[in-house]
Amino acid sequence: MDRPSLPRPGVAVVLRRVAQEIRSDVATARDRDPAARGVSTFEILASWAGVQALLAHRVAHALDEAGVPLAPRAIAYLSRAVTGIEIHPAAAIGGEFFIDHGSGVVIGETAEVGERVTLYQGVTLGGTGLQPGKRHPTLGDNVTVGSGAKLLGPIAVGDGAKIGANTVVIEDVPPGATVVGNPGHPVKVEGRRVEGPDADWIHLPDPIADAIKALSERIVELERRLAELDGSGEGTAAETPELQPRTGRSSAGG
Repeated sequence: MDRPSLPRPGVAVVLRRVAQEIRSDVATARDRDPAARGVSTFEILASWAGVQALLAHRVAHALDEAGVPLAPRAIAYLSRAVTGIEIHPAAAIGGEFFIDHGSGVVIGETAEVGERVTLYQGVTLGGTGLQPGKRHPTLGDNVTVGSGAKLLGPIAVGDGAKIGANTVVIEDVPPGATVVGNPGHPVKVEGRRVEGPDADWIHLPDPIADAIKALSERIVELERRLAELDGSGEGTAAETPELQPRTGRSSAGG
C-alpha cells in the first residue's frame, strides 16, 4: 500500500516563515557588513543586492516546495537580472546566510548551505557533470568562501571551514580547515586556523612562493658544493633571494 504524501505547507505558514527569514537576513547583513551598520532596514532592503537576491530566493524556494509551477523560476530569473546573483529555486539555504557584494555568485540546484554562511562576490557552487541526483556542493555551518572561489561537484565543506579567494575546490574540506590554491588544499596560518567570520585573505600562506624559495635554496647549495669540487673557491654561488612575507594591516580587521 502506498504511503500518503505529506501535505504541503499552506500559504499562511509559508508567508510567516518567509517574514521571519527576511528579518533574520536583514539582521545578518547589518552584523556581517560594516557598511550596513547604522543603516535603516528599508535602505538595506532597497540597496543591498545580496539581501535582495536572498529574499527573492526565500520566496522562490517556498513556492518551489509548494509545487507552484513557473513562478519560482521566473522569480529567480528576475532576481538574477536585477542583482547579478543566480540562485536556483531548489537550492537549500540555511538561516543567517549573507552574500557580500554578490555580483557573479552562482548557486546550483542541488546545493545545500548551512547556517551562518558567508559568500563573497564571484563565488560558484557549481556542478561537474550531467548526471542526475546530487551534483552541487554541501556547505556546513559557519563556512566563509572568499571572492572568486569555485566549489565544484557534490563535495562536502565541513563546519567552520574557510575557502580562500580564487580557490578551486573539487574535494571534501574537513571541518575548521582553511583551503587555498588550485586545486584547493588545506593550510594553516601561523600554525593555527583563522578565527572569526572573515578570513585574513592577505596573510594566507603562499604555497607557490614557498616552493620557489625551497628550490632557490637548493640551487644555491648545489652551486656552492660544485664550486668546492672544481676548486673555484667558495662564495662564488649566487645568494638566495629572500622572499619577504606580506606585512601590514590585516584585511580581516586584526
